[in-house]
Amino acid sequence: MTREWLEQRQVLVYLACIAAGLFVGTSFPSLAERFEAILWPTLGLLLYATFSQVPLVRLRDVALDRRFLVAAIVGNFLVLPLVAWGLSMLAPSDPAVHLGVLLVLLVPCTDWFITFTHVGGGDTRRAIAFTPVSLLLQLALLPVYLSLFLGTDVAVGLVHRELLTAFFALIALPLLLAFVTQTWAERGPRRQRVVTALAWLPVPLLAVVVFSIAAAQVGVVVASAGLLGHLLAIFVAFLLLAALLARVLALVFALPPAQGRVLAFSLGSRNSFVVLPLALALPAPFELAIVVIVFQSMVELCGMVAFVWLVPRRLFPTAHAG
Repeated sequence: MTREWLEQRQVLVYLACIAAGLFVGTSFPSLAERFEAILWPTLGLLLYATFSQVPLVRLRDVALDRRFLVAAIVGNFLVLPLVAWGLSMLAPSDPAVHLGVLLVLLVPCTDWFITFTHVGGGDTRRAIAFTPVSLLLQLALLPVYLSLFLGTDVAVGLVHRELLTAFFALIALPLLLAFVTQTWAERGPRRQRVVTALAWLPVPLLAVVVFSIAAAQVGVVVASAGLLGHLLAIFVAFLLLAALLARVLALVFALPPAQGRVLAFSLGSRNSFVVLPLALALPAPFELAIVVIVFQSMVELCGMVAFVWLVPRRLFPTAHAG
């Protein structure tokens, strides 16, 4: 089996792992805490393996690409917040549900969208370069968005602490380790084999991540099954609108296909794993926000699996010279 063979079949791998996770989580609910315990270190290792495949020494030049940067900022922080607010108005009339929808849709992903970008043929260097910009804007704007759309400061005080912790653990530390690994590997061809071997890890590690999420959180979702149909329509609509917005912005800013793919994965993926601790810290009347966020992560998993196939083949196919 070659790495290319594995990557070509990654969609089937992820779907099988989601199904297996749901089955295991339903059959053995007592194991949920164990799956939660392995989720975060696995996600960190996944990002380390992904970062190790990116020539980090050239990130400085990528960060200066203003067209891509402006397109990503406009999409994530100007247009999609309005989309999220509009979709939240379609949710059941419960303040906790509205809060959950806004929490999970307002904040763009700063971790695994990089991995999906990588396996989906996007420009991973630009995805990494955009991440700190995205984080800083999230820190500044999420409390503002919640205040504007909800007229309340519920959970606003928690935002900065949780986002900073997640950024350090899941972005800064793996990125630093990958840089050290690449610097070490440059000193000899035998060391370079370590980096080559790490290229095998993103697909199986992402499979472990999606399995763990499905297994750990299935009980929370099943307990509020009555909401799921309504929420499914909202989150699928968000994915479709995000894909359409990525295509429009890529045309407006004249982005090449590889950058358009980054935009699509950035707009389509949300920071559900980062905002979930926010929801868990809310008082009891807002516990439904947890259900909303957990379910969105499951819908997004399926959506990102579809994006891995759709984005490079249909939405942003590689241009061929005529």
